[in-house]
Amino acid sequence: MIVLAASPRLAPPTAKVRESYLTGEQADMVHRGSDTSWLADASRDFAQFVADRVGVRERWGVPSEVFWFTAEEHYIGSLVIRHELPEDDLGGHIGYHVVHPWQRQGHATAMLGQALPLARGLGLDRVLLTVAADNAPSLGVVQRNGGTPDGANSDGQLRFWIDTPTAP
Repeated sequence: MIVLAASPRLAPPTAKVRESYLTGEQADMVHRGSDTSWLADASRDFAQFVADRVGVRERWGVPSEVFWFTAEEHYIGSLVIRHELPEDDLGGHIGYHVVHPWQRQGHATAMLGQALPLARGLGLDRVLLTVAADNAPSLGVVQRNGGTPDGANSDGQLRFWIDTPTAP
């Protein structure tokens, strides 16, 4: 496991992590056998790529906000908070992703833990997360953050509710 000089934090997307974002996402996409062509456009104008992801935007038909999990110049993953649930039952309030080189080091658990107070700040007393039944690592992340099972959605993904923490 790599020990970082600074603790990773959720923050708005930033151009400071350009190289590690592009290489991390490329490594992740190659690992999953996914298309990497979108990275060419992102690398040509990374400042615009970042600007398109900052702030509250309509995504999946609801107001949403993107955060990146970073430690200084290191991009580790991304997280989306949907301010409300989409009309269909296929998504939850929070979705997260850790790029392949940083997986299995506790980053997803920390990311989700940091997102819960942000969700509370949006007025969400509890958040819904959906996880593929065969995604054991993500199931562990949700459980370590207090997820309570609530059946499955129409796509067969397991549903979990997590209470957001109240301010101390």
